[in-house]
Amino acid sequence: MYNTLLDKSAEEIIRKHSEKDFPNECVGFLYGTEIQGKRTIELAIPITNSKEGDQRRRFEISPIDYIKAEQYALIHQTTLLGVYHSHPQHPAKPSEHDLKQALPFFSYIIVSVMDGQSNLLTSWRLNETDNIFEQEF
Repeated sequence: MYNTLLDKSAEEIIRKHSEKDFPNECVGFLYGTEIQGKRTIELAIPITNSKEGDQRRRFEISPIDYIKAEQYALIHQTTLLGVYHSHPQHPAKPSEHDLKQALPFFSYIIVSVMDGQSNLLTSWRLNETDNIFEQEF
């Protein structure tokens, strides 16, 4: 079982970003610390969904944004802990597409946005052995 906490200020950023980008999926990076298996997500930084075409059901992170995210972590002496994104008009559960794109170690926060209002927010981590998501919170 995972021991992951989400700071309220980071949650607020995720929720506001998801509502602003509705009806499209939003995306951003998660930063914080992990000490002796206890992960604390302290910061969420929005980025632009670089998916070409319909963004209502997909997001994409540009290679440049990913490099910038890694650089941000180094410069600010924090850890890049994962990615968040929204599911407009859908539950806060990972899709098959989410599973195919997932990397080990990362936390994946998903926020459901119904009619423009952020709703349930969940977090998932890839179990590499079984190739499934396990819920963090």
